[in-house]
Amino acid sequence: MPPVDRRAVVDLLGVLAYAELTAFDRLAEDARLAPTLGGRAALARMAAAEIAHHVRLTDRLSELGIDPANAMAPFVSALDTFHESTRPSTWLEGLVKAYVGDGLATDFYREIASFLPDPDRALVLDVLADTGHADFAVREVRAAIAANRRVAGRLALWGRRLVGEAMTRSQAVIAENDRLAELIVGGTGDLTGVGRLIQRITDAHTERMKTLGLNP
Repeated sequence: MPPVDRRAVVDLLGVLAYAELTAFDRLAEDARLAPTLGGRAALARMAAAEIAHHVRLTDRLSELGIDPANAMAPFVSALDTFHESTRPSTWLEGLVKAYVGDGLATDFYREIASFLPDPDRALVLDVLADTGHADFAVREVRAAIAANRRVAGRLALWGRRLVGEAMTRSQAVIAENDRLAELIVGGTGDLTGVGRLIQRITDAHTERMKTLGLNP
């Protein structure tokens, strides 16, 4: 594997730092849609984990002599556009978005992180680790479907919309950032490798939808 451009490392840390910041904002907002105090507390704890991840990433950027705000700035528009276009209107939609949409993004960033040298690779993989949201979302969504089968159809449509928007935004981030694109192509070896990477992410999304009890 060729040496990694330090600026590509900064870009990945920057996009992840902003992703974690927006995850905190969104989880804190979605917590208010919770039908129970237990659900509200669960999402609040997850939001706290996300802001802790954000702090670790921005601390690392500072160690590298980079202003975290400058590193995050190029990715604000793409990520904000995604979240504005996929704002959940119900508690269950919020859980599906966190599990399906965030899961797809996590798979994408984890694949890119595999091309980084340590300690940055270890840091990225650590902050991408599940905070407990996955199991919680699966339990809540499957219970709702068991109580009312009609819920499954609406949530399946929502899940397909999420993956479409997420793929579009991910492509925009890469298209607008040459260094991340070069990191992916360099790490996979060629465009065929990129195709396999996308297929792995798509396959993981399909399994995630099935785990929720939804048609992919």
